[in-house]
Amino acid sequence: SLAMLTYLAAKTERIRLGTGVTVLPWHNPVLLAEQATTLDLLSNGRFDMGVGKGYRELEFKGFCIPKEEAQARYDDCIAILRKAWTSTERWSHHSEFWDFEDIIVEPGPTQLPHPPLWTGAGTMESIARVAGTGFNLLLDQFGSFELTGKRIQAFKDACATIGRPYRPHEVGLTRPILVTTSPTATKEAKERRAKQGSAIEKFGKLPGLTEDHGDPAIIGEPHEVIAKLKELQSFGVEYVMMTAAGGLDAIRLFAREVMPEFQSGAARKAAE
Repeated sequence: SLAMLTYLAAKTERIRLGTGVTVLPWHNPVLLAEQATTLDLLSNGRFDMGVGKGYRELEFKGFCIPKEEAQARYDDCIAILRKAWTSTERWSHHSEFWDFEDIIVEPGPTQLPHPPLWTGAGTMESIARVAGTGFNLLLDQFGSFELTGKRIQAFKDACATIGRPYRPHEVGLTRPILVTTSPTATKEAKERRAKQGSAIEKFGKLPGLTEDHGDPAIIGEPHEVIAKLKELQSFGVEYVMMTAAGGLDAIRLFAREVMPEFQSGAARKAAE
């Protein structure tokens, strides 16, 4: 993903670029730090780094890493990344998983002290942990509206406990969104998603996510999509990342018919 984002950095000027997520246990943290700061430099400070510890059994097996080490490897990698990004002199690191001696990572990041860190989390315990780190929170596309509300509240509660202000734009929610033009088109889109959804969820759904309170996807005509987004907004969600947007026509329809409902006059003019 970092190679793709480096390509996109050269093709764009304003849009921010981010990973969602880079699974830290799979990577050498020093090389990853160097790649991330190079991207931050080439994009003129437009890089957001989404990170996670991983949870898919098949991937841990493929990398020959015990799944039980996921959290410890994640924590170690985070510590090394931050040291690599903030150190101005040569440094060393020795831990259970990594050994580095007398090194320095260059170039330094454009954004100081380092690119914003976004952490994927799904359980209430992991969400509270993210609040304590000061990082931003990434929520997945599989949680129902009811579960999303509970997750946001858990993050708010954890922030309140430690005295961290809740800032809605520090929480990113991924959601499949498709704007249609008629009830018939909506019906057809939902049927297509039902056929495709089982394969996607089998690979990507978080373990233990057994509740089923309807499809989390937002599919419908503009007024229906607006209503669903306003429901998310009522939980405290202000930053939604679209997946399965349905092509350029659907994206343009979203921009024209949905976005103005959530924008100030200045933002609406900029979008146009």
